[in-house]
Amino acid sequence: MAPFLRKFGTHVVEQFMIKDIILNLERDKSGDGARDYAISIAETFEAHLAGVAFADGAGIPPYMMPDFPSDMLASMVAESEAATRAAVERFEAAAKRSALSVEHRLVTQSDLGPPDAFSTMARRFDLSVVMQSDDDKSVNNDVMIEAALFNSGRPVIIVPYIQKSGLKLDRIVCCWDGSRSAARAVNDALPFLKRARVVELFIVANEKTRDKREILGIEIGGHLARHGIKVEVESVPASDIDVADAILSHVSDCSANMIVMGGYGHSRLREFVLGGVTRGILATMTVPVFMSH
Repeated sequence: MAPFLRKFGTHVVEQFMIKDIILNLERDKSGDGARDYAISIAETFEAHLAGVAFADGAGIPPYMMPDFPSDMLASMVAESEAATRAAVERFEAAAKRSALSVEHRLVTQSDLGPPDAFSTMARRFDLSVVMQSDDDKSVNNDVMIEAALFNSGRPVIIVPYIQKSGLKLDRIVCCWDGSRSAARAVNDALPFLKRARVVELFIVANEKTRDKREILGIEIGGHLARHGIKVEVESVPASDIDVADAILSHVSDCSANMIVMGGYGHSRLREFVLGGVTRGILATMTVPVFMSH
């Protein structure tokens, strides 16, 4: 499908395209599914892909380091760096098979810490890709996801740790409640929506959405139609505490390949943390989730 174009004088500006992607590389091989998913996105959009790996002292908080024997600490740091370098090597080998434009960034020290460092880098990219937390593998990416979502100013795709396949766009479900974050997510996701076979606006009708104007999705549907995207609209009732369950159940029933939704949070000590519905989705998601804030 032809990209959306706008002319300024003699110049043609291409909008709503993804040309620069940043990926948080996981040290453990269990995270290679997220890596391969990011590669498939880059292939679809012919985009540049940067893989960032953090060797952060084996994840030991600075205030705890004095309690570790020096030889044990050195061994843990060396092991962490070796695993990180191995992840970079696997990334480069996988990317070479696709003949992509790629780069890697190996961060062995950062004053900001991995989450803040990653979100700062992500401001120069069109899209971030991060793997979902995996408790079984002791991979906790919640803080990384929060930083990418709330601090980068860019959309982020969270990839399930069980992800095996690459990007598929047979059906995308856009969660719509008329909010600012939902509007931002839908518009940021336009490159994906324009390539999808079916796009659905999914509305959970409850107390929070009842009084909002245009909750049936008519106007946002018209907006998307002017971008050449035809949408289906589905609305279901649910209580506030059941919103995440309603979304995930519907996504499973209709065999969707991706969820698009606003990333919600609340301020805590001048930092944003994930809201209840957002956290609920990320805890039990089975398909990639595209989020914007």
